[in-house]
Amino acid sequence: MSRPSAKWTDLSPALSAPVLEVIDSLGFKKMTPVQAASIPLFMSYKDVAAEAVTGSGKTLAFLVPLLELLLKRQQNEPWKKHEIGAVIVSPTRELASQIHDVLSEFLTHKHFSCFRQKTLIGGNSVEEDVASIVKEGANIIIATPGRLQDLFERKGDLKLAAKVKNLELLVLDEADRLLDMGFEATINTILAYLPRQRRTGLFSATQTKEVKDLMRAGLRNPVLVSVREKATSSTPKLLQNYYIIVEPDKKLVALLEFIRERNIKKAMIFFPTCACVEYWSIAMTDLAVSTQVLALHGKMKSQRNQILRTFRDADNALLLCTDLLARGVDIPEVDWVLQWDPPSNAAAFVHRVGRTARQGCEGNALIMLLPTEDAYVNFLERNQKVSLKQISLEINEHNLSETLKTLHHLQVKDRATFDKANRAFVSHIQAYSKHECNLILRVKDLDLGKMATCYGLLQLPRMPEMKQHFKETFRGPENAVDVWKLSYKDKQKQASFQEKMKIYAETGEWKGKKKIIRKKSIPWEMANKARDEKKENRKKRKEIKQKRKLANEAGEAMPIKKKRNKFSQEDLEELANDIRLLKKVKKKKITEEEYDDEMGLEDDKMEESD
Repeated sequence: MSRPSAKWTDLSPALSAPVLEVIDSLGFKKMTPVQAASIPLFMSYKDVAAEAVTGSGKTLAFLVPLLELLLKRQQNEPWKKHEIGAVIVSPTRELASQIHDVLSEFLTHKHFSCFRQKTLIGGNSVEEDVASIVKEGANIIIATPGRLQDLFERKGDLKLAAKVKNLELLVLDEADRLLDMGFEATINTILAYLPRQRRTGLFSATQTKEVKDLMRAGLRNPVLVSVREKATSSTPKLLQNYYIIVEPDKKLVALLEFIRERNIKKAMIFFPTCACVEYWSIAMTDLAVSTQVLALHGKMKSQRNQILRTFRDADNALLLCTDLLARGVDIPEVDWVLQWDPPSNAAAFVHRVGRTARQGCEGNALIMLLPTEDAYVNFLERNQKVSLKQISLEINEHNLSETLKTLHHLQVKDRATFDKANRAFVSHIQAYSKHECNLILRVKDLDLGKMATCYGLLQLPRMPEMKQHFKETFRGPENAVDVWKLSYKDKQKQASFQEKMKIYAETGEWKGKKKIIRKKSIPWEMANKARDEKKENRKKRKEIKQKRKLANEAGEAMPIKKKRNKFSQEDLEELANDIRLLKKVKKKKITEEEYDDEMGLEDDKMEESD
């Protein structure tokens, strides 16, 4: 269903005067289509499943009815201090914090000052959250799935399940991303603790098969709201999309010159992995001296909210990030969205560029492509209805030389930067090999010598993809550097490194290095298909168990099929190997990262990097 924008006063029969008064005082004049379609349904006590593009005003579409429902109950029977009336589940801390900020604007007004909200997103100990809820109470909970499940399952004084007995509304925001990030089991656990007599809102940018399954499990006869505001394009109308074709070794210089030429004040730059963000934030701090450089990725914990807040408040800053910030996060006045290379899947491109040109403002986006990646432009036009204009840029050879000298100097000055440069390069190649568009974006087409030059590496790293002929295109430092003589600025790291060097000189073995047989990398699309098949098989087994349970309760006999031995010798050997790895990680003979890598769990986490 699609409706034209309307005024908030048009909802006066459904919304009370206090709610409309606060909306007007906050400067919201017209509703977006998703708001006009969803709010009346919530107010008539319907469950709502809404599909709407990024930047369409979904947050107000559930916050306004949430406050109206709580206020109606408040007038008849005041909410108790520890009585929770609404729960909002968000996929990331950043989006949860954003919802918290918007809700805070409403709660400062006298009509809603009686309600208390609590944001539970991690970054601190669970005990702190427990103590805070027990002491202060809360009527509205905004949480990430993992932390909320932890609190529901926690025993002791909290008893969160008892506090949600009179829940009015559950909201699952960015539901498609919740499922993409592997929270399906967590969401089902949370639903089991909530009362059935509640309203539920499910908001997503796309209606995937997993989202439809969740709708069946968590919503009762939902009304579907599909708002498609852009029939000819999947990106905002006021967004200008550009691309540039650049040689691999000149990519960084091209990016820096583009920022200078266009006088870009505030931009988000998307990189493929956390390691890339770590390294380039160090390099660009030295190279883009007139601009504040910030870095944010999924492996950061407590400092993420502070970094995002700093970028929001800044007038002149570059935020280097992963796809962690590709969806849902609303940052005002972002002039440009810059992409280091094509994202892992085409849909992520649309979400990335949607961080600019929001709420009726103009915006620009640029993606940097290698000569071997030019087919990606046509792919986007067909797959996502996104049209890109080409930009040409002259690269100054002197600037290239000076940039490489800076990168080399940073690594010589601190071995930690040398480590990060190599880690970033290797992680970039690994991420590229798992690309969804692996038919047109192939690792074997890349000139890894030139790419290593762009990263300013002091030498080519040892990796299976690195062939002998790439030495011809690699451009290292003018004077050869003995990387074993590089030292860490951090005294503790340097002492540890020297100890390892001493042991290596005596034994010929590097302390702490374990031989790991790495699984062959497979494309993202194939890995995703395999995961989907496993999910489907688990679901079928669960349905069979449920049928048997119901049959037993009804006193009926259900035929049990005789099990066949479906396991080959290879399967049994793989199971035995998995058990051995589990024992090793418990005895701390290998790290959890090595365990994840061996088990193939790193592939599942690649989204966030990933």
